[in-house]
Amino acid sequence: MWDNARFLAVTLVVVGHSIQRLTGASDSAYVVYLLIYSFHMPAFAVISGYFSKPGPPNASQMKRVLTDILLPYFIMEAIWTVVQFVVTGSQDFNPTKASWTLWFLLALAIFRLVLPYLALVRFPLLLSVVLSIGVGYFSNVDSTFSLSRAIGILPFFVLGWQLKGWGFIDRWNDATARASLWIRGGAVLVFGVWIAVIVLNVKEFKAISLHHWFFYDDSYSGMDATVWWAGAVRLGGIVLTTILIAAFIVLIPRRNTAITAWGQATMYIYLLHTFVLYPLRQSDLLKGDDPPALLLPGMILAGIVIALVLGTPIVRRIFRPLVEPRAAWLFVDKEGLKS
Repeated sequence: MWDNARFLAVTLVVVGHSIQRLTGASDSAYVVYLLIYSFHMPAFAVISGYFSKPGPPNASQMKRVLTDILLPYFIMEAIWTVVQFVVTGSQDFNPTKASWTLWFLLALAIFRLVLPYLALVRFPLLLSVVLSIGVGYFSNVDSTFSLSRAIGILPFFVLGWQLKGWGFIDRWNDATARASLWIRGGAVLVFGVWIAVIVLNVKEFKAISLHHWFFYDDSYSGMDATVWWAGAVRLGGIVLTTILIAAFIVLIPRRNTAITAWGQATMYIYLLHTFVLYPLRQSDLLKGDDPPALLLPGMILAGIVIALVLGTPIVRRIFRPLVEPRAAWLFVDKEGLKS
């Protein structure tokens, strides 16, 4: 199930980025965009939290943080610096400010760092929600090291970790066919209602840039929400996103499917798709006040195809040194570590 969920979630990421430039001129594109952004990255955080261990990391786990998260981050950040220099002439190399999608790698590193401490307190999920709401009141907590986003979506990571302890997913996997049908029917209804709400209020949501509330990358004042109760809006967003993630998870096939194998390639798809889309986003194809009617479905299909291609074995084999660097040279041997 989880491999299916990983691939579908990363495909939503690619589709969202594929249609982003269309949202200004197309209400239909904004509907799809807002639907995706209202839950897809928090869903990734839930999945990551589910497979995280709360205890103090051992040497092997600490090495994996370096090789699976931080080293790919610096490699991709360096590549992005070169790309932006070639395209725009920018010479700003600042690894403290993540380029485009790389913020999530830093967020994962922060999650792994704080989880052992959160696991010590009595109500870790409640504490993470308080931190997420509270950080929005501080304008000095910004995108440096992706701190604002990491704290913003921390509740979803903690929720994923606690879901495993609570055994909800095991009970879902053991649910009878009749119960599963009813639950999935409810999930379809949840998405149907949310889509209807977006469609009926699309112009108002676009006018207030509602999608910014689902980015978790800015303070309330930065989003022109200077009222004292702005935190209640974020809390409402957290509740809505949690409901959508629950609906998303129960709609995921629990058996192996044609897409299951792609679930092991999500990091490749996530890190590489931006390089495929960047030239397209810089071109004039997605610009203009009156995009062709078929451009939106075409870009959605293109996003799905890009995700499928980047998850193939040949792509993984070619780009493994960048996405999954072995980096044995980076570490001391066991004897050196003991001494």
